Amino acid sequence: MEQTEFINLEDYRREAERRLTRSAYDYYASGAHDQVTLRRNRQAFEELSLYYRVLVDVSRRELSCTLFGQPLSLPVVVAPTAFHGLSDPAGEVATARAAARARTLMILSTLSNMPMEEVGAAATNGFWFQLYFYKDRGATRALVERAREAGASALVLTVDAPYLGHREADVRNKFQLPDHLKLVNLLATDARKADLPETDGSGLAAYFASLIENSISWKDLEWLRSISGLPLLIKGVVRAGDALLAVEHGVDGIVVSNHGGRQLDTSPPTISALPAIAEAVDGRLPILLDGGVRRGTDVLKAIALGARAVLVGRPVLWGLAARGEDGVVEVLELLRRELDLAMALCGVRDLSEIGADLLDP
Repeated sequence: MEQTEFINLEDYRREAERRLTRSAYDYYASGAHDQVTLRRNRQAFEELSLYYRVLVDVSRRELSCTLFGQPLSLPVVVAPTAFHGLSDPAGEVATARAAARARTLMILSTLSNMPMEEVGAAATNGFWFQLYFYKDRGATRALVERAREAGASALVLTVDAPYLGHREADVRNKFQLPDHLKLVNLLATDARKADLPETDGSGLAAYFASLIENSISWKDLEWLRSISGLPLLIKGVVRAGDALLAVEHGVDGIVVSNHGGRQLDTSPPTISALPAIAEAVDGRLPILLDGGVRRGTDVLKAIALGARAVLVGRPVLWGLAARGEDGVVEVLELLRRELDLAMALCGVRDLSEIGADLLDP
């Protein structure tokens, strides 16, 4: 496929499928069990209609925003996703460079194939670090301290994965990393944590079962805040009650997320969960959203319902697999152009003018 044929995110997905091994593609693309939530994440966006305004001077639009003092050129952040080395030899370093070129943030996964120090050096527009809470608190502390020293400006704790969701494609494929790829961020604490265990099913599921803490609770957030000194966001919230608890426990931000449909199947689409969470939080902390964002109109709808910005995961991996660093830039710029056009056609000139009335007049 020639570059000129990449006109939407689906084109990048098809090219990524062509280039990746079946195991790698299925790992990126699949959801849990029957993949109901995976499908509904998209369907829920598609079912929302935009009631656009007319006769508004939209000759100039402004897409920039700020998150925790960090200026971004658009309200789209690179979501934390694992194993970028499956897509490109430069892995997360290529993704970080691309995010910097687009003047936005990357959230680096704990399960990256490139050391956080190298990613931090490449992320010249800044990065956040996504954390899995390990049973070994020493390993957790070491990760947090290294992330801070590498330049991370916020910590994003994933809270919806005490165990890994049952991803049947990974079980069928007996998903493992190729020999040349490691979980390099864990090498410094314990070399045994740098490889997925051998198993008859998903190596990643076995990894989680053996190493990731499944007894973490709200009381553990205080310890995490005490060792990081960074703004703390929790990722994986779909209930208004949990959002209120996050406010009560001093969390700095929320990511409304169902893990891309990869954890509890039949959990609600994130765009459907967002309004109640936004109402409960009532502006006391910033809300981000991921899950199913594939068009600029999706970004606009999320902002209209209370999100400050959105995270995109799979589309970034499609771009990386299709065209490396340049492909990631192209994906982000495509979303920028689509959001810009959607704003113009909805009669809004900047993000502050995007309100719920665009969805329910």
